[in-house]
Amino acid sequence: MTIKETLYNACLEIVNERQTNIQEHFSGIQEAMLSETKSSAGDKHETGRAMLQLEREKLGNQLAEIQKVKEILFKINPQSEASQGCLGSVVYTSQANYFISVSVGEITVNHEKFYAIATNTPIGKLLLGKKVGDAVSFRNQEFVIEKVI
Repeated sequence: MTIKETLYNACLEIVNERQTNIQEHFSGIQEAMLSETKSSAGDKHETGRAMLQLEREKLGNQLAEIQKVKEILFKINPQSEASQGCLGSVVYTSQANYFISVSVGEITVNHEKFYAIATNTPIGKLLLGKKVGDAVSFRNQEFVIEKVI
């Protein structure tokens, strides 16, 4: 398996795990709302129900966001090669290594650190279109693109 495939699979696993956690929490809220319906104790009941409703709405938004992240991931072909920074490329720099995909943070592969970043992040925007040898300045630090795959 290539480094890009390994990074892609790691991102997918992290996103799926987040989705599962949110769905489990969502199910718990649904159950709590059903039990709240069974015991009606006036104002206290209404307040509890409203809080659960807000939490459910928040989780619904998080699930929608996770779905958008997965759609971005599914646009990536982990077998493709890139000559410049783009969605799905792995960019090695003199400072750090990046997988331009979705923002899931640091991933270690074969004792090497990579940062999975989205194209709309500040560093992601800087790396788009960059080729080997290009210099990039970020947070008062300059680094050079060493390799793009």
